[in-house]
Amino acid sequence: MPGMTTDLVGEPLALADAVAAEVRGAAPLGVAYSGGVDSALLLALAVRTLGAENVVALLGVSPSLARSERALAHETAAFIGARVVEIETHEGENPDYVKNGVDRCFFCKDELFARISDEVVAEQGLAAVAYGENADDARRPDRPGSQAATNHRVLRPLSVAGLTKKQVREVARALALPVADKPAAPCLASRIPHGQEVTAEKLKQVERAEEVLRELGFSDGRVRHHGDIARIELPTAEIARAGEEDVRRALDDGIREAGFRYVVVDLRGIQSGAFTLPLLAVGHRG
Repeated sequence: MPGMTTDLVGEPLALADAVAAEVRGAAPLGVAYSGGVDSALLLALAVRTLGAENVVALLGVSPSLARSERALAHETAAFIGARVVEIETHEGENPDYVKNGVDRCFFCKDELFARISDEVVAEQGLAAVAYGENADDARRPDRPGSQAATNHRVLRPLSVAGLTKKQVREVARALALPVADKPAAPCLASRIPHGQEVTAEKLKQVERAEEVLRELGFSDGRVRHHGDIARIELPTAEIARAGEEDVRRALDDGIREAGFRYVVVDLRGIQSGAFTLPLLAVGHRG
């Protein structure tokens, strides 16, 4: 396993062993893989437990996956020593996905898991498929994709073993995974407010606008799509930098070139679930 540390001690070892107990006996195993820390850790622990020859990373590819995330996913899998099979998904052809309700993620995950079931399991000779839900995600109300996993009998070794997001990062650091401290990177569709259609054009606008943030050296950032308006979310410690003259001009020019007319910075910073959680809270009170 090139580059990956396999000698663990203490809590990381205990947590890794707990996950190993969930995947042992499930070889050959397919891991629904995005390149984020959760799926990368699951992939690494599956390889550590079952051997690289018995694990395959299944990377769903569509316009909602940024090119930079796709490239990083391949680099991380190579570091782990796992083979990657790309699966082209077509959630954008599903009207239920396009209309962008609070359950959009269900249709995305359902498309991925269905294509894995229909096209990959037999071809790769897989005994099971798993994905990287952690124990914190399992308790969140804005994760409808978990129902798709249940429907397709996809395993969730991290959450069953009880690993929280903090513990996932702890074990990832112990394994020296390059994405151990990588900020969360939800799919590009999550930048479009619910009720407004997801289109390939909007996804391309968001992708290019977020490339501008990376080119300017921001450690993290999201661009929310509000029609003509791009609303930038940055780490709160980096918001002031966006107001520096050179940075401000570059942000405004670059994001306008991505197809927006107006560029604003949200003073609240990055907000996970910004579009979904408020709607779910209203529904719960109702």
